[in-house]
Amino acid sequence: MADMNQVSNEPLYNIGVVSRMTGISMATLRAWERRYDFPDSHRTAGGHRLYSERDILRLRWVRQRVDEGMQTSQSIQALRHQETTGHAVLVDLMPGQANGMQAAPLISTEKREEHHSYLGVIRERVLDALVHRNTRAVDEVLSEAMALTSPEEIILGVISPVLATIGDLWENGKVSVATEHLATNYLRQRLLMWMVSGPPSRSVAPIILACAPQEWHEGSLLVMGALLRRRRWPVAYLGQALPLDELAKFVRDIKPAMVILVGMVEDTASSLAEWPQHMPDIFKTGRPIIGYSGRAFVKKPELRLKVPGIFLGSTFEEGIETIEKLLETQ
Repeated sequence: MADMNQVSNEPLYNIGVVSRMTGISMATLRAWERRYDFPDSHRTAGGHRLYSERDILRLRWVRQRVDEGMQTSQSIQALRHQETTGHAVLVDLMPGQANGMQAAPLISTEKREEHHSYLGVIRERVLDALVHRNTRAVDEVLSEAMALTSPEEIILGVISPVLATIGDLWENGKVSVATEHLATNYLRQRLLMWMVSGPPSRSVAPIILACAPQEWHEGSLLVMGALLRRRRWPVAYLGQALPLDELAKFVRDIKPAMVILVGMVEDTASSLAEWPQHMPDIFKTGRPIIGYSGRAFVKKPELRLKVPGIFLGSTFEEGIETIEKLLETQ
């Protein structure tokens, strides 16, 4: 995180350099200054624009919001609001990271602590609105949150725990089947939206995501897919209850970099032990990589001994870290 008190305001960089550093075209930089007076760059005696380190951080912040789906004017307004209220958190990206070439933590410890209570409030408001079947209210809450935090934080700190809570409420008879379906499908659509509208993908083979045969609980798979797309990994999302023979055909056709399988209960998790029968060549060569995860493997670690492949971890953060380390070694 950049301490804004220590970031230089000295105008040093010309527009061409800033364009390369931020990934924003020179035409767009000029248009933003003309339309929104953003950023308020300095001028040389000859009238050429010069930008400071602080300008570059602000431009990167706005570009990230635009990549996430916000309108440019809303992104700039949100940044100015945060700066006015003292809540601006600007990430000082390392060289190359702005283009997704270097991995960064999903959520830094500092930022997680900073937003912990805020995300708790958002989580409770979203859950309450869904229990009362008020999706319009959920839209408003999430739109408000998007102006102040990232999709990664909303996915991990709001949507994932709300999905789990809604499921628990249904199992305990505290919400109806219809309400559970409404809430789950609403959150599912949000995750799918982030999966298809994320920043430009890296030019690499895709990652296949699929539930085990007869596994209908896809919440964790959706979360993983959305997080991977946020980090610019191309994803081929196959979803619920995929027969292993059909998976094998698909893998042979598209030649992915990795296959991720999810089993949430013991029976479905155990069925993943049969994948080598359908993909013997992959079992023999180890390519593509086969990874698996799910609640069943966390609750009963002994299941990991039955399923060939790589257990990705007990949390989404562990899973993303494991996936990226595996793909970097290919």
